[in-house]
Amino acid sequence: MNHLDLNLTNADTLAAPAQGTVACQDCSLFQLCLPVGIDPNDLAEVDRIIRRRRPIQGSDHLFRAGDKFHALYAVRSGSLKTSVLTEDGREQVTGFFLPGEIVGLDAIDTGEHTCAARALETTGVCEIPYDELETIGARIPSLPRQLLRIMSREMRHDQLLLLLLGKRSADERLAAFLFSLSQRFGMRGYSSSEFNLSMSRNDIANYLGLAVETVSRLFSRLQEEGILMVRGRHVRLCDLARLRALAGV
Repeated sequence: MNHLDLNLTNADTLAAPAQGTVACQDCSLFQLCLPVGIDPNDLAEVDRIIRRRRPIQGSDHLFRAGDKFHALYAVRSGSLKTSVLTEDGREQVTGFFLPGEIVGLDAIDTGEHTCAARALETTGVCEIPYDELETIGARIPSLPRQLLRIMSREMRHDQLLLLLLGKRSADERLAAFLFSLSQRFGMRGYSSSEFNLSMSRNDIANYLGLAVETVSRLFSRLQEEGILMVRGRHVRLCDLARLRALAGV
């Protein structure tokens, strides 16, 4: 359930693979990211076009709404949020992206980004130039197939979000959000029951369509019921089965 101000020049990006960087085949996120399923003989060609950008500091933009689209971005470390501005100028959070997830897919159709992407903490990304991706995709059939799988997954997340916001109670929304994070952290080899929230209570409330006071009250209630323990942004899920039942998963 998902999507920083740095206008980096080419000199500010690190071409891959460079000394001190991690090539795709050596990355711990390999099985979650775009190159998954690609023949090892073709992987070097994919790795050649990927640029490892310098870390983006928390609250800085990777791109803004209206920026020209030229690349997809794979989160390597840290996390991002995506958001759009409503007609009355308010921010609406549309997604949170963790390591191994791809940002920027929404811009392929229009040629410009329809949302803004901002770092929630110090975040590393791999930049994947789209024109070069299309070029090598003509020679590596598994690459466009994997991109379609990722896009399909994003569509499924969007559908789940609409269901979450339209049909669920406030308790169910927060439970579903936390359970989703638990699963996503687990897929990345991190603890699925204990993690830090990089997003603020305000961002969570905005994303779930709730008041921030409601989110704070729900965290307190879930803690009182023994489902979780929370201290600041640190969360420990004490009863995943009950959380999952509350989420309606």
